[in-house]
Amino acid sequence: MSKNLPSWGKHLVVDAAGATEAINDKDTIVRFTNQLVKDIDMVAFGEPQVEWFADHDPNKAGFTLVQMIETSAIVIHFVPRTWTLHCDVFSCKDFDCDTVINLLKEYFGVKAWNTKVFEREAPDLSA
Repeated sequence: MSKNLPSWGKHLVVDAAGATEAINDKDTIVRFTNQLVKDIDMVAFGEPQVEWFADHDPNKAGFTLVQMIETSAIVIHFVPRTWTLHCDVFSCKDFDCDTVINLLKEYFGVKAWNTKVFEREAPDLSA
């Protein structure tokens, strides 16, 4: 028996380079997050969590942001050693990927990026 399983939403993955010192500023990361949630028309669940991670490896150490949203989550890791950031926005509610990129440029000065967009869906167990 085949099931028509629903899509669980869009997942945007961004790897960006050329970031500025702003990736080292927790207050800037929080302001960015609040603006992003508003601009992509999401509803934040709680406050953004921003913590320093990966001190065991200086090539990967940096702030990590986790913002739960009512339709899933936003997660970004910032790496000052390489002036990069690695961003995941996943939501069952559609959003504009260009808005995410534009805010990353505005707040963190990224100069180059790669993106992938996935449609998230459960596998069909009837196959």
